[in-house]
Amino acid sequence: MRKITSVISVLMASSLVLAACGSNNNNNNAASSNAPAATTPAASDTPAASSAAPSEDITQKKVTISIYYPTPDRVEDRKLEDDKIARFNQVYPNVEIVKSDWQYNPQEIGIKMGANEAPTLFNTYATEGKFLAEKGWAADITDLWNAYDKKDQFNKLLASQFILNDKVFGIPQRGYVVGTVVNTKMLKDKGITPPSFDWTWDDMLNTAKAATDAGAGISGIAPMGKGNEAGWNWTNFLFEAGGEIQTVDGKVTAAFNSEAGLKALDFYNKLKWEANAIPQDFALGWGDAVGAFAQGRTAMVIAGPDGPVDQGLNQGGMQPGDLEVYPMPAAQAGGKHTGVLGGDFLVINPNASKDEQQIAFQYAVFDYFSDKGLASLDANIQARKGENKFYIPPVIEYFDMASEYGQKVKAVYDKYDNVYQYKQEVLDMLDARPEAQYNTQDYYAAMTNVIQEVFSKKGVDLKAQLDAAAATVQSKFYDSIKL
Repeated sequence: MRKITSVISVLMASSLVLAACGSNNNNNNAASSNAPAATTPAASDTPAASSAAPSEDITQKKVTISIYYPTPDRVEDRKLEDDKIARFNQVYPNVEIVKSDWQYNPQEIGIKMGANEAPTLFNTYATEGKFLAEKGWAADITDLWNAYDKKDQFNKLLASQFILNDKVFGIPQRGYVVGTVVNTKMLKDKGITPPSFDWTWDDMLNTAKAATDAGAGISGIAPMGKGNEAGWNWTNFLFEAGGEIQTVDGKVTAAFNSEAGLKALDFYNKLKWEANAIPQDFALGWGDAVGAFAQGRTAMVIAGPDGPVDQGLNQGGMQPGDLEVYPMPAAQAGGKHTGVLGGDFLVINPNASKDEQQIAFQYAVFDYFSDKGLASLDANIQARKGENKFYIPPVIEYFDMASEYGQKVKAVYDKYDNVYQYKQEVLDMLDARPEAQYNTQDYYAAMTNVIQEVFSKKGVDLKAQLDAAAATVQSKFYDSIKL
């Protein structure tokens, strides 16, 4: 991700919270935002106001589309989707909507497309835009996008992840910039002064070391150590040290086995073997690490902030004053607070007919930018207040917070004391950086193996580990890419 601190403060003016390995704040599971689905408005005011202008009366045609449908464990999200389907069918009674609970998987998408089994409208994450477009597995929706009268109110930073060579291949839902969520109450209870927001790696290391109580099963920090999310977590430090995942110049070349990569890996080595500040069982995925934070078993967790904040406040019994959202620490004083940029998107199946693609687009944006949606958001926050729960916005909304609609949403947020508010000081520090253009998940997996080696064995040759991982990624993936 490029340096966009000034852009972030405008685009995210009050929305820091949130997908990387296979879900939404997991950016690919590593960053699943876990933002409540009801952040999306609930109903369009009129069909014309919230969908692309049709070239003919699509309501007179029988059309069937299949849509991404939340998995069975997401009961509330399913209720919201069922409500949306019912409202959509009131406007488009000619459309049959088939529910698909298939979750996007980069290892399965080719098979799904080849067998013509992928849904008409499916979910994916920010790393996949270029991959899907180049494989021909995402429809070019440029005409539908350009005909949509609210397109200029989308969050430009988020939308840009699926705009390639001026063509549009995806519809943003929500996004995040990775940060560190800190249990400041735990620190204060131990007599530790929380670091400033303008903190460094040394501050993180010293704070984690001081907060650790191995005898009580409490770690100072819980870096993710299994699944692709382990590589995703570490990549923030690679970026902060000035490193790159890959270079693209006529060919794709692994670049993470650099001096910056070595510096970032050495920091992980220090967290484990110098500070002894990570969990004894370090093989934690996204849910494990965030769960440990919510349960008070670790003082810090690295993720899209909305997930840990949501679990800490709504499941862990914390109060807003018990925790703080920090930017990622700078490698040294005066450095950038760089975090991985990720998010969730909807993609239309290119094998679908033009009518199906048009209906799929209209379904995707049906609840966007609507006054009825604002009423739904208001009701959602009120309901949470009645349950003594907090509403946690995503790090980056699908809309630009500076837009007309964004300001309406902010006005709703400002009405309630149970909406978690992020400090502008932190927003102003954020330096968001997108992930690699090619084979991001494969790179994450390779680095996860390296991280597990470092955490499990003292004295590992860090440079040799990085070089071996880079050679593997290069030969197995990058060398086959034709530019």
